[in-house]
Amino acid sequence: MSDNNTLTAQARDRVGKGAARELRRNNMVPAVIYGDKKDPLSIALPRKETTLAIHAGGFMTNLLDIDVDGKKHTVLPKDYQLHPVSDAVMHVDLLRVSAKTEVTVEIPVNFLNEETCVGLKAGGTLNVVRFTVEVNCPANSIPEGFDIDLTPFEIGDSINISAVDLPEGVTPTITDRDFTIATIATPAGLKSD
Repeated sequence: MSDNNTLTAQARDRVGKGAARELRRNNMVPAVIYGDKKDPLSIALPRKETTLAIHAGGFMTNLLDIDVDGKKHTVLPKDYQLHPVSDAVMHVDLLRVSAKTEVTVEIPVNFLNEETCVGLKAGGTLNVVRFTVEVNCPANSIPEGFDIDLTPFEIGDSINISAVDLPEGVTPTITDRDFTIATIATPAGLKSD
């Protein structure tokens, strides 16, 4: 969990294609805050700060504080659209969250100690099946990533979700099986004796 980033926004009274184009010409990004049983709020975010937040990494898994004319809204980014040619941010959807909000997010998986992994040192290769794991968790305690220590794994081993220490309140969305995150595979050219 990291501290919430804060973005300052302006409420917007006009919505629609023409209003959105005008905002973009003025270096603003149209956005909507919705959820938590409240009416949707149309806002405009500054393009530079929004672009930096998106490209800094972890944008979709970190809470943001949006200051709209002096009133703070704690939100979780749910979607954003980029221009197909220029990659400029075109629109952002933000989910309003409270202390009891449960969210579904994709958490990145980090593989540690590749250089000391028994199977990799013996010539195996790391075959990553899932770079992220989708989980349900409280909005105020979203993990930044899942770390998997590769040291004890040998050629032929599978690394399943049961090998990950999940924080309290965090559950994978796939609950009917112990799904595979990665394997230590035998290289195609390696002959066994």
